[in-house]
Amino acid sequence: MGKTDSARKGRPRVHGIAARAGGWSARHRWAAVGIWVLFVVLAMGLGTAAGRVDVKDSEAMSGEVSRAIQITESAGLKNSVDETVLIQAEDASVKATAPEVRAAVDSVIEAVEATGEVTGVTSPYDSRSISDDGRTALVQFEITGDRETATERIEPVLTAVERVQGEHDGLVIEEIGDASMNKTFDDAFGEDFKRAELSAVPVALGILLIAFGALVAALLPVALAMTAIVATMGLMALVSHVQPMSETADSVMLLVGLAVGVDYCLFYLRREREERAAGRDARTALMIAAATSGRAVIVSGVTVCVAMAGMLFTGIAEFEAMGLASLMVVAVAMVGSVTVLPALLSLLGERVDKGRLPFIDRIKRSRGKGSGGGESRVWRAVLSSVLRRPWTSLVLAAGALAAIALPALGMNTQNLTLDQEFGDSLPIVQTYDRLNEAFPGGADPARVVVKADDISAAPVREALAEFRRQAVASGASKGPVDMVTHDAENVAIISVPLVGGSDQEKAEKSLDLLRDRVRPDTLLKAEGVEAPITGQVAGSKDFNDQIVGSVVPVFAFVIVFAFVLMLLCFRSLTIAVTSILLNLLSVGAAYGILTAVFQHGWGASLVGAEGVGAIISWLPLFLFVILFGLSMDYHVFVVSRIREARMQGRTTRDAIAHGVVSTAGVVTSAAVIMVAVFAIFGTLSMQSMKQMGVGLAAAVLIDATIIRGVLLPAVMALLDERNWYMPRWLRWLPDLTHDESALTDAAPAAAPAVRGDDEPERVTV
Repeated sequence: MGKTDSARKGRPRVHGIAARAGGWSARHRWAAVGIWVLFVVLAMGLGTAAGRVDVKDSEAMSGEVSRAIQITESAGLKNSVDETVLIQAEDASVKATAPEVRAAVDSVIEAVEATGEVTGVTSPYDSRSISDDGRTALVQFEITGDRETATERIEPVLTAVERVQGEHDGLVIEEIGDASMNKTFDDAFGEDFKRAELSAVPVALGILLIAFGALVAALLPVALAMTAIVATMGLMALVSHVQPMSETADSVMLLVGLAVGVDYCLFYLRREREERAAGRDARTALMIAAATSGRAVIVSGVTVCVAMAGMLFTGIAEFEAMGLASLMVVAVAMVGSVTVLPALLSLLGERVDKGRLPFIDRIKRSRGKGSGGGESRVWRAVLSSVLRRPWTSLVLAAGALAAIALPALGMNTQNLTLDQEFGDSLPIVQTYDRLNEAFPGGADPARVVVKADDISAAPVREALAEFRRQAVASGASKGPVDMVTHDAENVAIISVPLVGGSDQEKAEKSLDLLRDRVRPDTLLKAEGVEAPITGQVAGSKDFNDQIVGSVVPVFAFVIVFAFVLMLLCFRSLTIAVTSILLNLLSVGAAYGILTAVFQHGWGASLVGAEGVGAIISWLPLFLFVILFGLSMDYHVFVVSRIREARMQGRTTRDAIAHGVVSTAGVVTSAAVIMVAVFAIFGTLSMQSMKQMGVGLAAAVLIDATIIRGVLLPAVMALLDERNWYMPRWLRWLPDLTHDESALTDAAPAAAPAVRGDDEPERVTV
């Protein structure tokens, strides 16, 4: 059949990458499915064979912390993994020198040495590691072997200490240190994430069943998302040999992959069902879906990828891993949506509606919605009110979001301490508090790594002694300030308990004293000496400072590229500007909710976040990148539908009403899935995961309701024909819009444009 005959029968002409990909996929169904399956299997197989490289401590970030690790590694010294066993009588009158405490100390030393996993065990009676009140004693030692695997080898030591605890009633005998805290963190993170993972897929599937009312249609988006995630896991292993990955990157990849994979398939599938419900044949419906929703998926996917790429500008290896992993899973999900999905829909045909749930259909019909997911009565009522009073709607909605965003102006970010992260839910938190109470700052001491040309030279020795003296005299530490010297390597490591302990703000002030006053006045006066200061407090401060320094370049990169992409894809300066402003308002509101709940404690009891008092330092930048990308999903989809209707001859207001109401079902379904999945993370025990879940869920909910349902139509209604304004001096830019003539050929005759005296006959885009 020739092209003319095809057009005469109402089939759309194929224009654009998405439409051509969909057309090829529909014609070569088994080949498309086979290629996708082969890609997923190959990616996973090659990734497994290549193995994965994870971020090392020395690569995690730049600055003093990284330099301290480099010095010890270059000297051939292994970065020690320090552990401490706290021994304290429950009766406050019993001192550490009491016979029962001495017996317990001996038992601990014997037990940990018997594991073969420790070295350098010191008795508190030799090292004078007894608290000022004489009540608490510390047995200290190091874990043998590689620092990177210490967490995996700490279990026998923990078991030995627990056994000693069971043999000594009336005493508190608990272990804490680098490896034990990391193991606690990893176990809690693993359990939390496993719960989220096991809950997320069933929740998404359940919502899709309600949205589509058919089992096969509901399974397709989940299947596409999961295959995209599996393929990306293999690709991450391959890429990790260039850019190391991390467990956090795995978590973010799965979260983003599930969200966008389901969203993209949902957009495509709902449009295809809608066209079939309108009476079009299967091929025509599929081609229209490819030309419209397929294009929206590509535009949205590229925008999300650009947003994720912003994390590559932070200079922090963990963020670079998260950004690259997220970028890859979005790209894979996007390609799968416009290639294998049309093939599957073509293969299934009407069978895509197999496994119908009759009661869902009855509910939809009672609400005035057909199986194609047509217009929503609720959203039509809301939109009618917005379009009647656009100025009122704009002022009220924008004012409400601005008020919600206000608390973000006083946002306090920091790396959460163990007690902030877990509260009282874990025993090690109580150990952490006991240790800080008995030895202020002892749980997280600063470590000064001193490198000299000759560590035993008299000026250097004097500088080291003076540093230890001034660390206490300056008020930065209450001591004891311990030092280990490695003469052969010309390196000395000084441990300084910081005043402030678990109070991050006070501890950072003590750290600043060491770095800015004590160190320059002592160590740095000796020729050929460098002395980077590391430790948990230093790592947290440096990480926070680096994140803050990354905000401007990352924000600028994401905003500029998103603006350019919107400009090219909609050929409208107005649409590009309003897209950015609306997304920024959505992100600002999410920041405000986070600050109000987790920092100021407003409603914190509802999500189990009492007493946190801060936002984890990486979250604001992470949220901006993720939310800016995901918000574009809805925005591109809705505005594409509005533009499509306008180009088919409707007035701008009619096009707004048609575009928003006809996409309300799919946007609502996609948003409900995202909110539900993100809310699962809001129920987890770790405050960092809880903050991420609440922030993402709140932002998506705001974006899908207030932004897309009220602000977007109000702004577009007020701008009217100015929505499509493109200055002449910008018309040389490439035209990435899709050809609406393909849709008008395939569509029933659209309502003619209603022209007023001041309305142009044709819109140029």
